[in-house]
Amino acid sequence: MKDSYLIHGGKPLKGEVILSGAKNAALKMIIASLLFNEKIILENVPRINDVVELLHLIRSLGAKADFIDKNRVEIDPTTLNKNQVDLLHASKIRVSFMLFAPLLYKFGSCFVSNPGGCRIGARPIDRIVEGMKNLGIIVKYNSRTGYYEAKMSNKPTGYYRFVKPTHTGSELLIMLSIFGKNKIVLENCAHEPEIDNLIAFLNENEARIKKINDRIEIEGVEKLNFNKPFKIISDRNEAITYISLVLATGGKIRLSNISFHIGTFINKLKKAGAEIRLEADSLSLSFTKPLRAVNIETTPHPGFMTDWQPNWAVLMTQAQGKSIIHERVFENRFSYVSELKKLGAKIKFIDTKVKNPESFYFFNYKKNKKYSQIIKIEGPVKLHGGALNIADLRAGASLAIAALVAEGESVINGVSILERGYEDFVEKVRKLGGEIRKI
Repeated sequence: MKDSYLIHGGKPLKGEVILSGAKNAALKMIIASLLFNEKIILENVPRINDVVELLHLIRSLGAKADFIDKNRVEIDPTTLNKNQVDLLHASKIRVSFMLFAPLLYKFGSCFVSNPGGCRIGARPIDRIVEGMKNLGIIVKYNSRTGYYEAKMSNKPTGYYRFVKPTHTGSELLIMLSIFGKNKIVLENCAHEPEIDNLIAFLNENEARIKKINDRIEIEGVEKLNFNKPFKIISDRNEAITYISLVLATGGKIRLSNISFHIGTFINKLKKAGAEIRLEADSLSLSFTKPLRAVNIETTPHPGFMTDWQPNWAVLMTQAQGKSIIHERVFENRFSYVSELKKLGAKIKFIDTKVKNPESFYFFNYKKNKKYSQIIKIEGPVKLHGGALNIADLRAGASLAIAALVAEGESVINGVSILERGYEDFVEKVRKLGGEIRKI
């Protein structure tokens, strides 16, 4: 299997990129489609590894799900006949945990293993399980089998407030509440636009969900009725990647099919000196002068996303001055640092005292554990080629950017991880003039 990129970097990239559908919206909507009793069609679905794996997992449960066109997926949940998620399939993709909702409604009980996905830190599974229990669902973990076992004897009901916002937790509890008894209220929910997109999909098909800031109210309905194909929003993480790529190489780009949920990133770019032109559904920018170093802290939406900071790090290697990145969302998000150093980047970890770290950080902070949450980057630095290894999806994108910035030849290994979240990455980079091929 080809799982590496050979890249010749060192030249400005220019052109247009049409953004694909959002990975984090598509995956959740595919699972939500299993709540229906009829065929569902989703549009603008990215043809990426994570989506392909999820469709395969769903077929292993007896349902029908596949692409019927380049970016159009049809899901038929009526043949769903298994309530246990295969351990191998679940280990490949984190979103498998959300299968609790359709499987519980279909069978009354189900077995779902610990989810897979990138190892960027301990995920807040405990908050999600606690939320399920608050809605009246019985959940226990069997350490012998590695499965969570869940039962739903009655329609969900109740109230839950997340201790800390969780993207996946908010979406799962919404799905579990769709056919609930009376009104279910969820508070301190995450704000991500992919959640709004999921709510729009469900409401368009006769769910009754109201979102006011971080409070979500769900009035239970008897069933969902599919009205028409639903189009998924574009991927904001992909937008950030190509913006960073072009600015770091000193080029110019026009992004089309953009849904503007990247305001925090754009504001930081403007502070760094970038000039950006926004239109109805597109964004244009070009490199006109060296960027200035700008510090960032990651927080959930509408803050500076944790998924964006690896790309920002590469940008800052080309900016004038010293910048600091403080990662507050996950405790293992700097896997790319040692790899960027191989290319000549000047990055080091620094320590600082944080008041009330248990509340300051969004992960489950433990007092006696050593954390490395802050890096300092010095730029501009002329990067050179090297051999790099990808540890997680967004780190992979940042390493590809760095290799395209660097003079000479680079090899990036483990690109199937990157391709979990980026559709036609090689083709899109080539259209911008990048020299890249899969080997």
